[in-house]
Amino acid sequence: MRERLFHSVAFTALALFVPSSSLAAVAPAHWTVVNQPVRLVNGSPVLFRVTTPKAVRTLSGKWLGHDVAFSFEASSRIWFALAGVSQETKPGVYAIELRAETATGETISFDRKIRVERQRYPRVLLKVPGRYTAPSPEDQRKIAQDKETKAEAFKTVSPDREWKGSFAPPVNAEISAVFGVERIFNGSVQSTHQGLDFRVHGGTSVAAVNSGRIILARPLFFEGNCLVIDHGQGLLTLYLHLSKFMVKEGDDVKKGQEIGLSGGTGRATGPHLHLAVRWQGVYLNPATLLKLKLP
Repeated sequence: MRERLFHSVAFTALALFVPSSSLAAVAPAHWTVVNQPVRLVNGSPVLFRVTTPKAVRTLSGKWLGHDVAFSFEASSRIWFALAGVSQETKPGVYAIELRAETATGETISFDRKIRVERQRYPRVLLKVPGRYTAPSPEDQRKIAQDKETKAEAFKTVSPDREWKGSFAPPVNAEISAVFGVERIFNGSVQSTHQGLDFRVHGGTSVAAVNSGRIILARPLFFEGNCLVIDHGQGLLTLYLHLSKFMVKEGDDVKKGQEIGLSGGTGRATGPHLHLAVRWQGVYLNPATLLKLKLP
């Protein structure tokens, strides 16, 4: 009798001390939406993590006019997706609209409002060869051709996620120029710096920041020798001013794989590596992407 009573009490105690996180993993009580980084600014990539109030087989979203594709991480039972905020986005409160479908075909939805703050970017003066601020008719034809080449490549992005885990820096070097800077070339031509510059000597090995497929590997007028990796779901990384390609269009690459050598080709003030991040046609701050802890 005493032994049966002990087992009954022990079982009750165990039941009372089941961690609430375990219960939530089985049946979350409500929607949760977490964004990383917590403070969102114009030009920032963002990782969304979502839990649903019941098990679902698909989850999709709308954010700032863009479709967002979510993937499911079975170990944590969390849906996640990479998205971004364009540099032109004004400060304000914006909603991410979520829509999910259960195994029985039921549709459930949820909206979460998120604040975007203003990030002010500096201005710099730069000097480059005159042909890059006053191109000849022949150079103008090359520029127009390059524009078509890039537009065609950007249309070939994969609908499936190719990247895995966090993104790694392409080189081990200091940053020489940050994202978002307004640049004035030769005192007249203005442009926005849509990437991150690494201070490296020419001939430095450049690595893929994550897995994907090479969709462009060609010399361009402004970008110099330019590589573009498609990481899926509209996410691209671009590597500019290279001195040499180590891969070709159509190649599949892994994170950390050598893809080229740094240089100073195109409109560059000297040898360096320019890394850009493009998501669904919007350029985002690579420095933020490199800091995100991703599934």
